[in-house]
Amino acid sequence: MTRNKPEAFSELRRAFSGLRREETISGYLFLLPNFLIFTAFTIFPILFAFYITFTDWDLGHPPEFSGLENYIYMVEDHLFWKAVGNSFYYTFGAVPIGIFIALCLAMLNRQIPGRIVFRTIYFLPQVTLVVASALIWKWIYHPDLGLINYMLRQIGIQGPQWLYSTTWSMPAVIIVCNWMGIAPSALILLAGLQGIPEELLEASEIDGANSLQRTWNVTLPMLSPALFFVMVISLIGAMQTFAQFYIMTGGGPAFATTPLVLYIYRIAFSWYRMGYASTVAMMLFLIILAFTLLQWKVARTWVYGFET
Repeated sequence: MTRNKPEAFSELRRAFSGLRREETISGYLFLLPNFLIFTAFTIFPILFAFYITFTDWDLGHPPEFSGLENYIYMVEDHLFWKAVGNSFYYTFGAVPIGIFIALCLAMLNRQIPGRIVFRTIYFLPQVTLVVASALIWKWIYHPDLGLINYMLRQIGIQGPQWLYSTTWSMPAVIIVCNWMGIAPSALILLAGLQGIPEELLEASEIDGANSLQRTWNVTLPMLSPALFFVMVISLIGAMQTFAQFYIMTGGGPAFATTPLVLYIYRIAFSWYRMGYASTVAMMLFLIILAFTLLQWKVARTWVYGFET
């Protein structure tokens, strides 16, 4: 005797349900090692760092609960505010200039012949070791033996002290960091330019728009998603720059090039104040989060196709 259709469908549904359950369990088992590693090396350190912000810990003794003392000290710490100012100076000095140069390189690279060779040339600093590049530039900036001041002397100009000057040390580091990190932004923008439909540019040209009008009214609006992505990752990366400052200036002279990341390093591994270092690190996280959310909020006003 044959079974009716409802019974057959019910058995089929139970079979598929059991299969889905097995696949779900298998999927979670495959994800379990990654989840355990992520928990051990990311979630737990973040939670532990937040915990020790409420402690006084110098590595030589067990952490002692100190309440909000680290946060109160941070508000009154003039070196902390100087490091915040240095981070803002570097970030808002380096990021806009870097994005502008990257955009120019991307637009030139789309038009000039031999673009593959050109692309390779300006990508070379990205694959060079950061320490090696920083050491080379440190010699280039040397006030007496450096190449830059030597060339300036040839035309009768006395070059500045560069890395030994409180005025010129930060601009010098900004130049080096843009030279070293501009290639990824240029490649992302180049990919965005190549994704712009040629029909839009041709239509605007037929309508009588000149090259500047086409760039302003067609190219940049269509490129805005790529520009937004580059802005976000560039700002986050700039706020976390460490190696160039550590190698080239060590934070000097007179803390003129000590950003928050280097200040956290000094607190933790030179002064062994782990609780206070974690407190400043949490503040750095909040600053980066605030700027990222602000960019995300403003993006809807200028990014093409942006949806929240």
